Amino acid sequence: MVLIDADNTSLTAIPGILEEIAKFGSTSVRRAYGDWSSKHLSGWRRVMLDHSIQPIQQFAYTTGKNASDIAMIIQAMDLMHSGRFYGFCLVSSDSDFTPLAMRLREQALRVYGFGEKKTPKPFVESCDKFTYIELLGDSEQKTEVDTKAPTDPKLFNLLKMPLMQ
Repeated sequence: MVLIDADNTSLTAIPGILEEIAKFGSTSVRRAYGDWSSKHLSGWRRVMLDHSIQPIQQFAYTTGKNASDIAMIIQAMDLMHSGRFYGFCLVSSDSDFTPLAMRLREQALRVYGFGEKKTPKPFVESCDKFTYIELLGDSEQKTEVDTKAPTDPKLFNLLKMPLMQ
């Protein structure tokens, strides 16, 4: 499942993001949230058609508010409760999605975050794995933050051992 905050994501990054996500498995749901009547999002049409991304329209009721973010969070919670998904890819550089990522992880779901280097640390840390989109496709500089990976090799080996009952 891929949920994209179009207000906070560059449309040129989408092909690289989807290529990276494909390494984790297939995506049965691809949605992008925004006010598609806005000139700011006018270039997204071709990208969404080319990559089979469903646009979710959310009018901005008031300037400067997070109407699209709230719509994305509500739908993410609905999808979480469906029990059909084991992982969520949240594409945004907005820390407003930190509580969503934490809640999804409470349900033992994997959370993969994608955003720019400016993404606040709380959102980065709330994901199981976070990828900075500026570096996608640049294998020399590629930086991912695997926030839940053990750093001690002994601990890693313990985690791979079968549980005793």
